[in-house]
Amino acid sequence: GAGAGAAIGFRLGGAAEAPLRILILGGTSFLGPEIVAAARSRGHVLTLFNRGKTNPTLFPDIEKLRGDRDGDLGALEGRKWDAVVDTSGYVPRIVSASATLLAPNARHYLFVSSISAYAEGIRPGADESAPLATMPDEESEDVAKHYGALKALSERAAERAMPGRVASVRPGLIVGPLDPTDRFTYWPVRLARGGEVLAPGDGSDPAQLVDVRDLAEWIVLVLERRLTGVFNATGPEKRLVMRKLLEACRRGVRSEARLAWVPADFLEKRQVAAWTDLPVWIPSRGGEEGLTSIDCRKAIDAGLRFRPLSDTARDTLAWFLGLPEDRRAKLRAGLAPAREAELLAEWSAARKAATAPRGR
Repeated sequence: GAGAGAAIGFRLGGAAEAPLRILILGGTSFLGPEIVAAARSRGHVLTLFNRGKTNPTLFPDIEKLRGDRDGDLGALEGRKWDAVVDTSGYVPRIVSASATLLAPNARHYLFVSSISAYAEGIRPGADESAPLATMPDEESEDVAKHYGALKALSERAAERAMPGRVASVRPGLIVGPLDPTDRFTYWPVRLARGGEVLAPGDGSDPAQLVDVRDLAEWIVLVLERRLTGVFNATGPEKRLVMRKLLEACRRGVRSEARLAWVPADFLEKRQVAAWTDLPVWIPSRGGEEGLTSIDCRKAIDAGLRFRPLSDTARDTLAWFLGLPEDRRAKLRAGLAPAREAELLAEWSAARKAATAPRGR
């Protein structure tokens, strides 16, 4: 992202003591470019391996090896790297193939996993030892159906290929500039539009997210320190609730929008889905709230740091406003304006009805 390198260089303190040769499997979408920016600001030497289909003209001055992780790894044979970052592994068979091939010639393997690797019903405050997601048929490669379980199995595959040399990083919701999903972007964009904004619940539900630039910077730190093991990597360092999150976004985009907090049961009765219709939000009931209360102390102790959420909101809005008009026309997550207006009108009417004086 624009300016990422300068910010990262300042926060990590300039060049690394010893430049690393780093191979990135992927590297051209969302998290990948930020890892590139962070690593370059520290003086590391980079190679990207991918199919050349996503943003192929990005980083013209960085070595690119072409191939396909599913059966065409020839370009990686015989090459040596200090560290490998796997940003594009979703299926254990494919992760195993890459890690096994690279094992003799790479010292360290960092696999970008997900907190979705945990089993359903994870308790609030759970750490890296919490139970992992499983699937009935471990041969299945249906990522849409078994995303979390496949991430967990992919972590295991990497560790089997390079025992004692793997860091598995489990981010939560990754947000900020370049995010293709709009799962956080919805809020800065909506607040910037002003007026009355439908806010979910009563504001007390916990929320967690990590700025893509903070995650990328920390991943480079993990490589430099050659840390291994599993790390939950979401934030911020202190408990965050939806009210604080939306207020920080409002400050960041300098909005005077008014937040209308609408109860979860009212929204549920109208088929308004947490997380998709109202991004970032998971109500504190139903057994899923543990995913927004993950314990990340291990990563924080290992150097993970978080910029102010208001800065993330500001930068995300600035990035979004620079996108082509057709991309900006319809957000990929969140309520459509007409649906939000309809719900706000219904909620206003319901409140009036509840407080109206009753006849005898």
